[in-house]
Amino acid sequence: MTESPPHCSFCGLKVPTDSPLIAGEKGYICEDCVRTAHELVINWKREHAVTQSHNPLPTPKTIKAQLDEYVIGQELAKEILAVAVYNHYKRLYHGNQGNNHIETLYHDVEISKSNVLMLGPSGTGKTLLASTLAKIVGVPFAIADATTLTQTGYVGDDVESILVRLLDVAEGDLEQAQWGIIYIDEIDKLAKTSESPTVVRDVSGEGVQQALLKLVEGTTVKLPKKSKERQHKNEQLTMDSHNILFIAGGAFVGLEEHVAKRIKPQPTEMSLRRKNKISAESLLHETQPEDLLRFGLIPEFIGRFPIIAILEQLDKAALVQILTEPRHALVRQYQKLFAYDNVELEFTPEALTAIAAKALARGTGARGLRSIQEQLLRRCMFELPSRQNVIRCIVDEQAVNGTGEIQMIESQQTNGGGVEYE
Repeated sequence: MTESPPHCSFCGLKVPTDSPLIAGEKGYICEDCVRTAHELVINWKREHAVTQSHNPLPTPKTIKAQLDEYVIGQELAKEILAVAVYNHYKRLYHGNQGNNHIETLYHDVEISKSNVLMLGPSGTGKTLLASTLAKIVGVPFAIADATTLTQTGYVGDDVESILVRLLDVAEGDLEQAQWGIIYIDEIDKLAKTSESPTVVRDVSGEGVQQALLKLVEGTTVKLPKKSKERQHKNEQLTMDSHNILFIAGGAFVGLEEHVAKRIKPQPTEMSLRRKNKISAESLLHETQPEDLLRFGLIPEFIGRFPIIAILEQLDKAALVQILTEPRHALVRQYQKLFAYDNVELEFTPEALTAIAAKALARGTGARGLRSIQEQLLRRCMFELPSRQNVIRCIVDEQAVNGTGEIQMIESQQTNGGGVEYE
């Protein structure tokens, strides 16, 4: 009996003329089936990398509700970010899982990435929002400071180093890293210093914007051998940034001036603005891409961030809420620290308002709250471990303003001893 010629056990293809069949123990496989199998495995890994953390993907309302537990205020920004993140990962989920009806109906439609640009003063929660989003979705998160980046070929961190950081956070899991979120802070510092085309560009300005374009839009990059997961291996990985969500943020000081020039209010409207004391934040809500162009971002870079979220300056009431309400509120953190020494820590409402007022005066927003509290409680934290009989500490307005002292209530007394502050 004549044996039939070898053929692919999957598709039935007989011996091809341009490539060999790969022989197995009980059959053969052709090059096309190898490629198809490889793609199926890669897609499964990508899907599993995220769905193992969140299945199904949380809805925008769920994402915002979880953001509310960590971030006070910024309602509009949280809503914008929740929708952007949901749409980004919904695109990836369905791209892998597939819906035959939808894919057939929209086979020629490719959904673009939802990269986000956050504009807002320092200390308004930009970094916290980005990192919390990554926790909610369950993907790796990396932060890069735009001021430390340089154009490829110059001394400093090149833009590809951002991907190395993300891979390190993912503990070397390439598939997880390629679904992660990268936050680029201080992006406004890359703006050109002048609208004049004759201005000399520096390596940390427009050149970095140009270098970031392909990375943000989506490209494959050969990573340098810097990752801690590969430093002892002779291995170089290729990373794909098409599915990475990029969020950029900056204070954009002076942007409102460009917005105001474009709006060009009539004299009567200008008088009305002055009368009602319309803030810079109100003007920022009118921000358009052309304003960012005048500020100094290049058109191509602006186009890579189609979604803009505005964060408003925090007022005194919001800062008091930040001190007390979030899951990781600073007051609760210090109360826990004091509880380790069996001491109850109490802040009067007036003290909290005074702390918020100090942060506003410094112009540091929520970021300055911790340093104020650390300075306020420093001597108290120094004394407590050596004073076993103290059971309660009360911080009032006078203690915050430096005109009084923190009351330290001992177990055998009703009058408070104190720790004075400069």
